[in-house]
Amino acid sequence: MIQLLTPTHWKDYELIDCGDFEKLERFGNTILIRPEPQAVWSKGMPASEWQRLHHIKFKGRSATAGDWVKKDQKTPDRWHIEYKNNDAAIKFRLGLTSFKHLGIFPEQAVNWDYITQNIKRFKTPQPKVLNLFAYTGGASLIAQAAGADTTHVDSIKQVVTWANENQEISGLSNIRWVVEDALKFVKRELKRGKKYNGIILDPPAYGNGPNGEKWKLEDNINEMMADVMQLLDPEEHFLILNTYSLGFSSVIIENLIKSAFPKVENLEIGELYLQATAGSKLPLGVFGKFHKVKSN
Repeated sequence: MIQLLTPTHWKDYELIDCGDFEKLERFGNTILIRPEPQAVWSKGMPASEWQRLHHIKFKGRSATAGDWVKKDQKTPDRWHIEYKNNDAAIKFRLGLTSFKHLGIFPEQAVNWDYITQNIKRFKTPQPKVLNLFAYTGGASLIAQAAGADTTHVDSIKQVVTWANENQEISGLSNIRWVVEDALKFVKRELKRGKKYNGIILDPPAYGNGPNGEKWKLEDNINEMMADVMQLLDPEEHFLILNTYSLGFSSVIIENLIKSAFPKVENLEIGELYLQATAGSKLPLGVFGKFHKVKSN
């Protein structure tokens, strides 16, 4: 059965409203307006209320870049927020980037909860967790905070540096940072005979490795899944595959996982969304995840 899941532990994040290709969001005490291509319906609140509430608005100049317009120039470009569930707490340094992102995808908190739940119920002491396409490290941080031995892989040095900042403000240490093409890293780990108890993949639709390697989701994900399944510890494991691509459904994710791992147990598939306070649900990607815990 296809699940619809939304985060339940956020205090420092709120989707206030969305519609007309925009979203109104609160991160800590700062309220922003950002573009949102999925929000094709009408706003739930009047435009005057959006105007009254927001502190900063992103105005696009092109498909990939734009500018932040502040009501008050004293509003900082950087600030911190916290995420806390029943098992762990982490912090993020947010920042206004030229491509509308802030350094966090709040809907991923659903997956962070799944990570901590599995780490806590594993019999393996300090389970090994691999986070691929790891961005600013939400999944890496939460795994480390829950007691895992964590490896973080991303092809962009600047976002790995950002993730390391998040580790420091979260009061964590010893995450292994790797700046490399994810597929190349996985193949190298296979040759080394490495095994991981937890693997998280959140691949982009398109991307480039540090040496010009090309990533295209529909062309490369099947090969990646076949390799990644060989890295999973057969006795005790979890895996999360999360994609944000308009052409991908959770049924595709289910087929990918079952094709690469026919003996999969406890498979769940579905869609992540954020619930707006004003009423709408904002869809933000599809997922597949599964786990196995030692019986003895």
